[in-house]
Amino acid sequence: MKRVVVAGGGITGLAAAYYLSRAGASVRLIDKAPRPGGVIQTIAVEGCTLEQGPDSFLAAKPAAVELARELGLEGDIIGSNDSTRVTYVLRKGRLIPLPEGLMMVAPARVGPMVRTSLVGWGTKLRMGLEYFRRPRRMDGDRSVAEFMRDHYGEESLEYLGEPLLAGVYGGDPEKLSVRSVLGRFVEMEEKYGSLTRGALALRRSGRTGGGPLFRTLKRGLGSMVDALVAAMAGKVEMIRAEAETVEAAGGGYRIRAAGEWMEADGFVAACPAWAAAPLLRPVNARLAEVLETIPYHDAMTLSLGYRRQDCARLPPGFGFLVPRREREKMLACTFVHNKFDHRVPAGMAVLRCFFGRDAIAMDDAGVVAAARRELERILDFSAEPVFSSLARWPRAMAQYTVGHEERAAEIESIVRGIPGLEVAGNSLRGIGIPDCIRSAREAAESLTGQAPLGRPAGTPQSGPPGSRERTAG
Repeated sequence: MKRVVVAGGGITGLAAAYYLSRAGASVRLIDKAPRPGGVIQTIAVEGCTLEQGPDSFLAAKPAAVELARELGLEGDIIGSNDSTRVTYVLRKGRLIPLPEGLMMVAPARVGPMVRTSLVGWGTKLRMGLEYFRRPRRMDGDRSVAEFMRDHYGEESLEYLGEPLLAGVYGGDPEKLSVRSVLGRFVEMEEKYGSLTRGALALRRSGRTGGGPLFRTLKRGLGSMVDALVAAMAGKVEMIRAEAETVEAAGGGYRIRAAGEWMEADGFVAACPAWAAAPLLRPVNARLAEVLETIPYHDAMTLSLGYRRQDCARLPPGFGFLVPRREREKMLACTFVHNKFDHRVPAGMAVLRCFFGRDAIAMDDAGVVAAARRELERILDFSAEPVFSSLARWPRAMAQYTVGHEERAAEIESIVRGIPGLEVAGNSLRGIGIPDCIRSAREAAESLTGQAPLGRPAGTPQSGPPGSRERTAG
């Protein structure tokens, strides 16, 4: 029986340990956190189901749904209420709906883009002329900002690209890699020249997918963590300690945790790149060096609960995004009671506010006060919350900066040359929950040579890696 140690108790580590145990490996999972799940944490307050980290996953990526079904949670899978989905963007103090048919940064419907007041007529004219761009292949990488300016101009970057990506990565489009963050649109550029022409063609083909955009679980994403832990009971040894170092030894590995050494045939680094780097330095110094170049940003979520009777002034829809030039501290806000059923009882409403690294140093009371000031400024909404719940996630959001694809490829190349070693998680090929689960499953398959869900070994998994779930819808 192959012995494998997994470092990291977030969704990646839990899924890797689960799939490894399913394939017959003897597994130890090391994580110092007091509770499993990493940034996935669901709590209940005043009858409301609150997500302290991510609240959903993209329906287009199947790995999370497949795992939920295998864990017996199929009946708990629900979709977002897309019949009422409206996402607003703040412009000059007004909330303006994102145009219908917008495919991230490219319009797949002409009419709504012409009618929107989110961008001016100069930008609309530029977007119309963009339709006639000829295909071209660009060597190397570019920033998202450079890519968007090239196609649609500065205003589109400010009021479409930047707020949407801030809600996903909490990052700077001047630094984010277009190949790693918007790879689908780079492919459109190479095939069609025009992103608009590519988006329209995709819409006509019917390959944009149907059904809800987002999926989650009735009792919260924490129920997937609970189901994983229950499924591994008696099969995976959970060690509540900090993994300190890893050494190659006799065709396998020695791993030290809490001062104690353990031996294994395989090792999975299922932790953030900044945590994996010092662990793996004794195994391969260059691997550690490249992992250290992947930056991470902080994130915070603040859930504010209100009596529904006090929320008559709130607009319909899923929430709003705040562009950088309109921003104080808040990046976005989700109207939880509108986005999903089974989250908030009939007499309550929940607003979930998102903050990035600019607010991480504020104390809890300061964050709540800032959120309430901004909600009053943006929504003219000053009701007293019944409760507040704040979660801080330092160094949680991987940043795919320019050149990330080359860094990821080098990391993967080094790992392929080291038998029994795998690096999984959000640091390489996608930061969403399905991406993490997919990478965990691939790591387990690589180490055991067995496909956990009955797929033949080596069969590619459905659904490409890509960007994480959007915050406000």
